[in-house]
Amino acid sequence: MPTTLDWSYSDPTSWANYPVMLATQRGLTSLAPDHSVQPALAERWERSRTANGQEVYTFHLRQDVRWSDGLTPLTAQDFVMGWHRALLGRERGEMSDLAGAGEVLELQEKGASPEQLQAALARVGVEAVDPHTLRVTLARPRSYFLARLANVYLFFPTPSAVLTGKSEEAVRDYFDRPRDGHPLALGPYRVESWDRAGERVRLVYNPHSAFPPPLGPGERPAPVLTLLKSEIGPALYERGRVDFVFVDSAVALQGRRPDDLQREPLLSTYFIAFNTERPPLDRPEVRRAIARAIDREALMKGLLPAVRPSHVLLPPDLPGAATPEEAARLPHYEPEKARAELAQVPGLDRPLRLVFKAGDSFVPEVAIAERLAAQLAAVGVRVTVDARSDFSAEVSRRTAEGPRAYDMYMRRLGADYAHPNTFFTLFERTGLHQTGWETQRGGEPMDRFEKLLDEADAEPDEARSRALYGQAQAVLLDELAVIAPLYHPDRYFRTRASLHGVDVDPFNFLSLRELRLGEPTATAEAH
Repeated sequence: MPTTLDWSYSDPTSWANYPVMLATQRGLTSLAPDHSVQPALAERWERSRTANGQEVYTFHLRQDVRWSDGLTPLTAQDFVMGWHRALLGRERGEMSDLAGAGEVLELQEKGASPEQLQAALARVGVEAVDPHTLRVTLARPRSYFLARLANVYLFFPTPSAVLTGKSEEAVRDYFDRPRDGHPLALGPYRVESWDRAGERVRLVYNPHSAFPPPLGPGERPAPVLTLLKSEIGPALYERGRVDFVFVDSAVALQGRRPDDLQREPLLSTYFIAFNTERPPLDRPEVRRAIARAIDREALMKGLLPAVRPSHVLLPPDLPGAATPEEAARLPHYEPEKARAELAQVPGLDRPLRLVFKAGDSFVPEVAIAERLAAQLAAVGVRVTVDARSDFSAEVSRRTAEGPRAYDMYMRRLGADYAHPNTFFTLFERTGLHQTGWETQRGGEPMDRFEKLLDEADAEPDEARSRALYGQAQAVLLDELAVIAPLYHPDRYFRTRASLHGVDVDPFNFLSLRELRLGEPTATAEAH
């Protein structure tokens, strides 16, 4: 269930808001099935650089787009207002690539006056040149910017014609209490009601959307959708009470599979992380050898209906992923080499503790942990597995001697947008990787890693940018062997045959953008 309908202001648990936001709103760009960036609210754009190296995008907006009242046109000022509000919101750091954003963020940290903040906002690099032309200036070139615009809803526009002049209290009321057609939408649906206590959101079809679902013969839009949270979703689906349900248990995917089971490959990677500060894993050759000891095909065999074992961080269908030649140079299954490298390693006489998150999941974590322990035992490494309900706290907990207490942990990393950059931010110096690798060799490898990312982010040539990201991946996975990827997860769900186009997007969010009703006969309301 969403925590807010205010897509500009948002909150730190923004992932919960995505299904509703993606059904009701749109960004300047969109993603094609191959994850390439395509036009959306912007029909085209130009990209240039200023004399001082800032990157400038000039977006030309579609002139046929109306908000869901059918009267209010989309304008460039809708983006200016929305992005200004996002810079003052609870996820304002997401806007830091904009020129001038740093000043606004710093003033807020200092508790500046509203007048000072408004003056600084006026200097931020987002400008309405005319009603249909938006000029955006970034503090520095960022190759991922267009991909972020497609999916990060903080960059979606707000209806400035409706909100201008309203008090903050009135604006909050506008978003928090849907009524009388508000809040306005651009997507194929708008929110009609939000029952917080009952944890239900009712969406109704928006006939004024410039992005209607692609109707085929015998198909029609679903007039009403109800999204609800339930602990017994699978049971409700079996009883015919709901028409779509996620399969949130890997155990439920074993045995006989229902005919209506569907799968979406995610832009996601499940991996092992190593505690680089605690012996014996404080040596990269030991971490590399463990990565070589893992038979990923055998590790995943039979656990899921389909699996994508992998020893690389970037999923193969991600634009800019490693070439086969680059992937071959990264640590992969070589058991004899691993056994020789691990022989006589000091410190391996004690068992290594592998931590993972407790609870049911669409990732078969318990089985992976147990199989991993068995595979490492075959090369002389003893492993104990530790399922933790306090997973985040445990991987950050330090011993009295200083290093963190775990030896290895497992977790899933999902993309926020379709670009290599999103897979690396977790492992930067300020990222929440909790591996300690920023301290290795006096910090020089981390400095080099972040420099490669900065160069790749700023590189306009896609081939050169991809090569730089490949070098960064090699530092992380091979030279320092901070993590060992295991597989790229998929998301499973069940849906009625009468629902066409309902899907899960590669970022693991329910996608309703192309939903329509078809044969067999569907009910008037889809859930």
